[in-house]
Amino acid sequence: MTREVSEGSALWEPSEEVVARARVTRFVHWLRERGVLTETYDDLWRWSVTEVDAFWDAVWSYFEVVGERGDGPVRTGGPMPVDGLTWFSGATLNYAANALRRADETPDETAVVFRSEAGGHRVLSYRELAMHVAEVRAGLADLGVGKGDRVAAYIPNIPEALICFLATASLGAVWSSCSPDFGSSSVIDRFAQIEPKVLIAVDGYAYNGRRFDRREIVGEIEAALPSLAATVLIPYLDPAATPDALRVGVHYGDLPRGDRDTLVFEDVPFDHPLWVVYSSGTTGLPKPIVHGHGGVVLEHLKALSFHQDLGPEDVFFWFTTTGWMMWNYLIGGLLVGSTIVMYDGAPLDLWTLAADNGVTYMGVGAPYITASAKEGLRPGEEHDLSALRGIGSTGSPLPPEGFAWVYDAVAEDLLLGSFSGGTDLCTGFVGPSPLLPLRAGVIQCRGLGAKVEAFGDDGAPVIDEVGELVITEPMPSMPVHFWNDESGERYRESYFDMYPGVWRHGDWVKILPDGGCVIYGRSDSTLNRGGVRMGTSDFYRVVEVFEEITDSLVIDTGRLGQEGRLLLYVQLAEGASLTDDLLGELKRRIRSSLSPRHVPDEILAVPGIPRTLSGKKLEVPVRKILQGTPIDKAANRDSMANPEVLTHFTP
Repeated sequence: MTREVSEGSALWEPSEEVVARARVTRFVHWLRERGVLTETYDDLWRWSVTEVDAFWDAVWSYFEVVGERGDGPVRTGGPMPVDGLTWFSGATLNYAANALRRADETPDETAVVFRSEAGGHRVLSYRELAMHVAEVRAGLADLGVGKGDRVAAYIPNIPEALICFLATASLGAVWSSCSPDFGSSSVIDRFAQIEPKVLIAVDGYAYNGRRFDRREIVGEIEAALPSLAATVLIPYLDPAATPDALRVGVHYGDLPRGDRDTLVFEDVPFDHPLWVVYSSGTTGLPKPIVHGHGGVVLEHLKALSFHQDLGPEDVFFWFTTTGWMMWNYLIGGLLVGSTIVMYDGAPLDLWTLAADNGVTYMGVGAPYITASAKEGLRPGEEHDLSALRGIGSTGSPLPPEGFAWVYDAVAEDLLLGSFSGGTDLCTGFVGPSPLLPLRAGVIQCRGLGAKVEAFGDDGAPVIDEVGELVITEPMPSMPVHFWNDESGERYRESYFDMYPGVWRHGDWVKILPDGGCVIYGRSDSTLNRGGVRMGTSDFYRVVEVFEEITDSLVIDTGRLGQEGRLLLYVQLAEGASLTDDLLGELKRRIRSSLSPRHVPDEILAVPGIPRTLSGKKLEVPVRKILQGTPIDKAANRDSMANPEVLTHFTP
């Protein structure tokens, strides 16, 4: 890290020019012409969460969503989707039609830039993207795919993933994807629940200089999905790969092809299923979460335009795989007319990638920022990042020092957008705003239309205190339902069991008096020592600044009403050892920075910290293991990046 800062230290403030040109400012002017008067961001947020119907109706009208709005009410039933809430009854639209609208308006503008670790490079205009979508749409239709059918994909972040998704959506069929670094059991656990008609898969992928042939695993997946009419093999790793060994194999290149003039879009109801995404699957069977066409279109238009300030002039990149909801969010850049950058490979040098492709908004996981800082990188001096005006950070809380490093080492004048949200709503519901100043360790605001609150122990909202993160008004991108959950019981248990009619997300949050937010980690893995409650992110901020420590995991083994042991696991840097001096300094720093109650009972060195494939630490599963749950019941090894380390976490 470049400097020490305290939480709340001022780092950036938007200039008058930034505020004036912000897309959300244009929306404010548009509202004013229609009699909605707001002076500050807080005014706008409060209007958006009290006049819920008026706000989302305005989003539809402002962006001129491609579709038929109809004359039905914004909301019917409720109060939440699990209670029968319906959005925009009578409306019809199609996500793909909205994503490809520039193919008619500005067809020669760049839609997609693709880069791979191995040096692959492709560029597609909006016209070319639409042409490829039309071709694949015809092929899927020939295989019998129609409205409501599921298309599953075992595919990396490559243009074919986007093309096949848009073709699927254009038919009114339902998309679901997993990254090819998932093991077969993990993929089967997901796809078997939705009974896909077609599986699209690559023969292999490359990562960090290694090549991984996945044809055998593709065969295992196919064999476990009797619903398949075809398995379409894309020869990505080996151009000569064939689908001959597959039961119902079809070569991607042999699909019947349509042409641009045949590209039509099936009009579907607002809440018609668009895709199925999944919970992390660290315990039990992953939850198959269904989002609707309309909810995703409205939410991503709002979030990308008003919070990240993205539009047709932007080049938008987020480092992600197809197994993480940030892929779904990245491709949403097409909805606002941006160029999206798709990258397949290891995160070897994303700063060079951003510079070489004129990226204006770059998104990464918070650990990438902290790792760059630890390595002493100075991207702003080493690369031409003059186009970059925004950086997004998500996946875990970014410590204040990470905020400061961005402004010290990347650029002084850009908006660092720290997000928190989730797969469940496929968005960030607290995040950045180009209208507000930015402080170290503080997420700037609650998202428009997202009535995020902190509930105290009595189930009432609290300000400037840590509480349960809840959402007390519905959002259109809340799940339409879970697949195969006709009664809604699983949906209700997942989010509404604690506060009926209120979404409980499972995070600790503090809402500051000015609307800023601080996320403290998962509420079911929070450290509660002698009544002093603290999020795990606070702990990692203290521990992971040590040069000798590359990663860490803190676990409170206590149960409800019974205090347990506080254990700190550390992954040491190469050549480092857990000496008495290091142990003493760790305990001293924790005591002074956190509290004497949070000094660990034991500090243990382990070869690695268990993480999911999307990079999240397995706090809750490890806690269960330490409380006596067998490893294979507490954690799903196939959903992990490093399952071999679990044996080092035992009672």
